[in-house]
Formats: sequence, structure tokens, C-alpha cells
Amino acid sequence: MARIPEHKLRPRLEPTKRAVELLGDPQKAYRVIHVTGTNGKTSTSRMIERILREHGLRTGRFTSPHLIDLNERIALDGEPISNEILYEVFKDIEPVLDMVDQELLAQGESRLTFFEALAALAFAAFADAPIDVLVLEVGMGGEWDSTNVADGDVAVFTPIDIDHTERLGETITDIATTKAGIIKANAAVVSAVQTKEALDVIQDRATTVADTLRVLGRDFAVTEFQEDANGVTFSLKGLTNIYKDLFIPLHGAYQAANAAVAIAAVEEFLGSATIAIPDHILRPALADVSSPGRLQVISKSPRIILDAAHNPHGARSLADALENSFGLPHTVAVISILNDKDVLGVLNALEPVVAEVIITQSTSVRAHTAETLAQTAREVFGEERVSVEDDFRDALSLAEAKLPPTPNATIVVTGSISLIGDVLKFRQIQEDSDV
Repeated sequence: MARIPEHKLRPRLEPTKRAVELLGDPQKAYRVIHVTGTNGKTSTSRMIERILREHGLRTGRFTSPHLIDLNERIALDGEPISNEILYEVFKDIEPVLDMVDQELLAQGESRLTFFEALAALAFAAFADAPIDVLVLEVGMGGEWDSTNVADGDVAVFTPIDIDHTERLGETITDIATTKAGIIKANAAVVSAVQTKEALDVIQDRATTVADTLRVLGRDFAVTEFQEDANGVTFSLKGLTNIYKDLFIPLHGAYQAANAAVAIAAVEEFLGSATIAIPDHILRPALADVSSPGRLQVISKSPRIILDAAHNPHGARSLADALENSFGLPHTVAVISILNDKDVLGVLNALEPVVAEVIITQSTSVRAHTAETLAQTAREVFGEERVSVEDDFRDALSLAEAKLPPTPNATIVVTGSISLIGDVLKFRQIQEDSDV
């Protein structure tokens, strides 16, 4: 935790490569499904992992960032790694991390960053477990991301849009080029629906080095979709089979698309798209999927929804879900946004579906101050629709007080993953104190 934080990452791969090399390349001890994209990576990764686990495989899952505990990022058989194992593995690899630090300093480079050290730790923990397959979510980008020391049997792309422009580039083509760097020789590639710019880049890279490219809407497709208070039911024309009336206990049309990509990735991984996933495996796996902080309903009275939308693409998906999944209820939004994000893009996407906003500040050091963010919010929503509460707990209380006595009036907490984590941790403390 004393290392360079992940929001100040270095676009480099060699230090992580050196660390895992000294550790005996633990990332080669198991097969890998590598997942990148702008939004939907974690949900898709969780779905892939859950289906593989239902097949009886021992799984690892590496995702980021965490909402409450660091352990969430390194999951063994679907459960966060224990404190004991995390500590033991770290103590085992600490001399190697120190050695790489010294080599880097001697070269005039900075020490291993937090994420570089964490990736090495995770690869070692998964090898020690041991696991059969790792579902590996990229931290940022792809080509120079620390996770890219692993070679994915399947490279998975969720929708690519504008985000992290200071690191990945200003255009979708630039961003897609960096993300396409996870495609390795003879890999199978599975992609969500993409813009033409992004798909062209993925297609070019896949044609050059990969074995196959399967794209949602072209090679497999969601054929039916409906949603109720419990989640989403959809049918899918997969790569190997027609899957009817599948249910996932998540909200939002995009989760059906994520599930379709996850299923195609598993079809490619287990049988090179020649063997269908048995019904008795797929249904219980999908029905058991969770994705904390993604259209997560944490209270029904009043209805409170947490959604980690933190860029315009995510905010547009949230707006679509409020309209089409939740029937456009009277919504009061509690919002905090980090200072390196497209604030106007996020707020403009939410403006048509939100009645009032309460601007607050998450505990992240990168969060905009509430008053700074409120100035921009007033430009988008108008003075009368904007309130300010510096403390997110006060913001939640004010949101509840502002809810009208109408059916399905809703509080939405959004704008940053750190705010979602703050609220989840706060509610966990409340629940523990009530026991």
C-alpha cells in the first residue's frame, strides 16, 4: 500500500515481467481467459468464472478495483482470498519484489507500483492454490497492463469507449489499439458489440495473430429479452447451441449482452466452440451470478440502487436502465465523481432521467470536492435541482427526505466506484451494529 497508487500507474510491462520471471512464471501454471474493455469487465469476468466453476474447475478471478476489501480482487473458487493466505503469499514473494525494486532504482526507474506488485502476488497465489483456470481482468488498457504478462487462451472484449484518456489516448481507435494488445498468438477472441473504429482494430489484430474472432450480433446474438423485479431473462443463439430462457438476477439490458459474451467465451475455452454448455450447468451458474455495485438494489423501501457508472458510456447505460428496467421512476441521485473523469459527460447522460441530484464527496483522495462538482452540476441540472452535502452519509439522508411518496421513487448512488464502496461499507457497519 506504500507503493505508487494505481491511478498513477506507469505504462510499462518489463518490471512485472521481471518479477514473475524470478517467481518462476506462476502465470503459466494455469490456463487464462483475459478480459478487457471500458465497461462491463467485472460483471463479464464474474459470469465467466461462475460458469467455469459449475463445470467443476477450480477457478481464480482477478478483478479491480475493490469496493470494500482488497481481498475481493483475488478470488479462489468464487470467494475472496483469506487474510492468512494473502499474507503468507506476500511474505513469500516480498524478497523478490524487493530485488526488482532495487534493480529498477539502479536503472533510474521507480519501484514496482501497487498494481504491479499486486499482479505478481495474485499470480503467485493462484499458482499456490492451485487453480485450473484464471479469469483475468485487465487493470487498465491491455498492451502494457501488468496482467499482460499472462497469455490468454481466450481474449474477451467488453464494449470499448472513451475513458482514461490521459493514459490510453483521446480516440476510440487509440484506446482499442492498447486494449487489443492482450490478443496473443493462436488465441480465440470474443467481443461484445463495438463501434466500427474499435472493431476494426480488434479485427486487424485478431487477423494477424489470433485463431478466431467471434462478435456479438454477428456470430452469436441475444434473441429475446425481458426484465422484471428479480432480474433479466433472455435467450441466446450461441456459438454451439440455442439457449432458451436463461435467467440472471441482475438488472439492465447490458447484463444480457455481458452474459452472452461470457457464454461465448466459455464455449471457446472449453471446446473451441464445438461443444454446447449443458443446461444443468449453465442455468444454475447464471442464476447464482452477482455483480456488486452494478445496478445493485440494496434496499426496496426506499428503493436504493448502487451503480458504479464513472464515465459517459456507463452513465448512458445507467440512464437506459432507469428508463427501461425501472420504468423511469422519480429519481434522486447521490453523485460523487473523481477529478480525472469526464464530469460533463457523466452528468449530461444522467440529466434526462434524474429529478434531483445531491452532490457529495467520496473518501477517495481523487474525488472532486462537493462544491467544485456542484458548480458543474448546476450548469447541467439548474440551480433548483442541485443540493450539496459534503458527507456521503448526510447526502443519503437528504436523498431519502427528498423522495416523494410515490410508488417506486428511487435513490441512485453513482459517479464513482469509491462512492459505491463507501456506501456498501457504511451499510455493512450499520447492519453489524444492529445484530
